[in-house]
Amino acid sequence: MNWPTLVLLLIIALLQYPMWLGKGGWIRVWEYERQVEAQREVNQKLEQRNAALDAEVRDLKAGYEAIEERARYELGMIKDGEVFVQVPQKKP
Repeated sequence: MNWPTLVLLLIIALLQYPMWLGKGGWIRVWEYERQVEAQREVNQKLEQRNAALDAEVRDLKAGYEAIEERARYELGMIKDGEVFVQVPQKKP
């Protein structure tokens, strides 16, 4: 190879470097796209959780059935005249 060909190849390599490995290069763009997709998945899970919590809050505000259910299962409360029976679970 003669020296003009080497010089042209060197210039092409120098021009390609920022496109592939520089601050805004393709490798970083692919990495950022991967991070954005991962964050979208996290956001989708959080949106589903928020929707479930919102439905529960609306249910608690609207009627007494949800409040009664929570009082029974979380606090162990019973109504007047009811008998509470608890069946113990076998330990594995």
